[in-house]
Amino acid sequence: MMKLWCRQIVSVVRLEMKKTFFCKRGLWVYLLAFAPVVLYMVNSVHITRQRRHLAQIGAEHPVSQAAFNNIKTGLSRENVVAKLGEPYWQRTRYHHGSDGRKRSFVLYKYTDGKNDFMYHFEDDKLTWINRRDPEKLAESQLIFATSFQFYFLRLAVFFGCVGIFVNLFRGEMLDKSLHFYMLTPMRREVLLAGKYFAGLLATVVIFTSSTALQWWAMLWQFERPVIVEFLAGPGPTQFAAYLGVTALACVGYGSIFLAVGLIFRNPVIPAAVVLLWESANPFLPPLLKKTSMIYYLQSLCPVTAAPDKNMPPLINLLISPTEPAATLAAVTCIVLLTLLVLVLASRVARKLEINYGTD
Repeated sequence: MMKLWCRQIVSVVRLEMKKTFFCKRGLWVYLLAFAPVVLYMVNSVHITRQRRHLAQIGAEHPVSQAAFNNIKTGLSRENVVAKLGEPYWQRTRYHHGSDGRKRSFVLYKYTDGKNDFMYHFEDDKLTWINRRDPEKLAESQLIFATSFQFYFLRLAVFFGCVGIFVNLFRGEMLDKSLHFYMLTPMRREVLLAGKYFAGLLATVVIFTSSTALQWWAMLWQFERPVIVEFLAGPGPTQFAAYLGVTALACVGYGSIFLAVGLIFRNPVIPAAVVLLWESANPFLPPLLKKTSMIYYLQSLCPVTAAPDKNMPPLINLLISPTEPAATLAAVTCIVLLTLLVLVLASRVARKLEINYGTD
């Protein structure tokens, strides 16, 4: 009997593949999944061109690091030009003050071939200095972790699972084609398992591919020795961890939204409730945090996301810090929650009746 069920599950997966990967209702999932890849590629191309541009300027007009270290606020514009030479970029604007006096504001840019220095003059006096260093790999890792946890998991994977798993049953009801499955000599639990694995295969392939492409697009801006050193160290472990977290997110959210599409005629409201609960996780007490999927997913991320520096102090006070779950505990909780939801959904599937006139 078990072999028959396995063959039936495989048959359902094969039938669902085209619908899950190329369903017109789910094409927006690809845009949601691969939009970060485009952004990372654009950023890497921009930074690479900027580095080449600064290196070229530095080679044509070399300035020593000691000369930059001697520039202090309060110097006149003539003194700065005497020490560093003419800037490679400048901008001047004028503003009339409240006393009617015309004031000048000048921006100069210099480079040592790697770093970018910006000097701001007011009435020919240096008032502030801004040094922009080239983006470091550690900073890029932190940016990737923040984007992954606050956009990719909470929004892209979340809504991607909504778009794919909800339609596994609800979409067939709208298309008036679910009764073809009901007429076959197949247990409802087997049908549910087949549809779940089909949706899981689709979401895992789509979103892990996006995660991998984001990772390599992020690394593409760095020179080969930096990438080789990183890949010889923590790189492969972090890469595998991000792929694993993405797959587990599809496992957990997929089971929830498969059940939502099976139980509710209008899945928008329950999906919004789940989204609000997941979004409120930072503000929940430690005990309630552990009832949220995102808590365990973030605990498995290899790099902790950077806090939002622009967050209002009052909101920052409402965030309750909680220790992340251990790796084994986090994976176990996600798997157990998924099994629990699928068992409940299978009980509902046993009593499922099709009446297209009411759906």
